[in-house]
Amino acid sequence: MSYTVRARHLHGGHARPVDEPTAEAAAVAYLEDFGHDADEDEAVSLIVRDNATGREQCFRVDLTTGRTEPCG
Repeated sequence: MSYTVRARHLHGGHARPVDEPTAEAAAVAYLEDFGHDADEDEAVSLIVRDNATGREQCFRVDLTTGRTEPCG
């Protein structure tokens, strides 16, 4: 599936296209391909937009463990 991913604190102009089977996988692939800026918790929040539906989801990725969960 086709997604557009950006760090939560950045504007849409910093978004990148990512092709992965799930939104969670797209979030991790974005970090692997484009780097990141961690906050004090060593995690980064990403906005993942499904290009087919327009639905946006926020994921928080722990940079130490790789654990991905919805933003809360």
